[in-house]
Amino acid sequence: MLPFESIEEASMSLGRNLTFGETLWFNYSADKSDFYLYCHNTIFLIIFYSLVPLPMVMIELLRSKKFEIYKIQPKTTLTLSEMMECYRKVLITFVFAVGPLQLLSYPIIEWVGIRTSLPLPSASEVFWQLVVYFLVEDYANYWLHRMLHHYKWGYDKIHRVHHEYVAPISFAAPYAHWAEIIILGLASFLGPLLVPCHMFTFLLWFVLRQIEAIETHSGYEFPWSPSKYIPFYGGAIYHDYHHFVGESCHSNFASVFTYCDYIYGTDKGYRYQKEVFEKRREKLRMEEKVDGSAPLFKSE
Repeated sequence: MLPFESIEEASMSLGRNLTFGETLWFNYSADKSDFYLYCHNTIFLIIFYSLVPLPMVMIELLRSKKFEIYKIQPKTTLTLSEMMECYRKVLITFVFAVGPLQLLSYPIIEWVGIRTSLPLPSASEVFWQLVVYFLVEDYANYWLHRMLHHYKWGYDKIHRVHHEYVAPISFAAPYAHWAEIIILGLASFLGPLLVPCHMFTFLLWFVLRQIEAIETHSGYEFPWSPSKYIPFYGGAIYHDYHHFVGESCHSNFASVFTYCDYIYGTDKGYRYQKEVFEKRREKLRMEEKVDGSAPLFKSE
């Protein structure tokens, strides 16, 4: 809840007029508790998880040859009912795992100083905090994810659920055992805990992370994706290979970037298979058709 009763009072306290964004934030949040604003995180996760994958669902169902050449594993197809079943299971996990995790973590968020007050952070502050969050999450996720593969018990009892989709789909991005949601969720919280931010930045961070996860699980590698211009970004083909190999995979543990796998030598199998994939896709593009007789990847 903001400590001002009016926009005029807020302007006087800041010594300037409120920006358009600050006015919107004030009008919405002035009479709401910090806890209520924090709970928006779960709401936004559900909304964006429900909407962002829809274009990929349509592409998957249409099976147009124009898009098929960008499908990483064209041999694998899913029906609408199968995708909706994945969606249903994820929503259940959101309600019974993500929701309680959000509620229980609020005291920590309050303790580290995630603020809701004015002024809003500048665009540059938001940008650099998001960069830090992506880097911190990627590094922590790399080791937690690698641990789930290294220990047989962790894979068999927890991580195997996420690998049920050998060929990922967008709705399968958060499809996982509830324990994995908590374990890997710690990596997402780590950045804001180390570098506290405004609630706006906090909510934006989780929305962007969700959208990125949906893209990397889309099953399609589009050359026009804006993420292509992000340095060291892995993308869909990078994570798709990890799913294809499955339990025996010793490659591509990082969630967003490629630098951890490169530094620790866990990307060698992928680098070879990516060359195979690129040659195959070029051949399909020349033929203007998709040959689904063989997978794009070969097991390690």
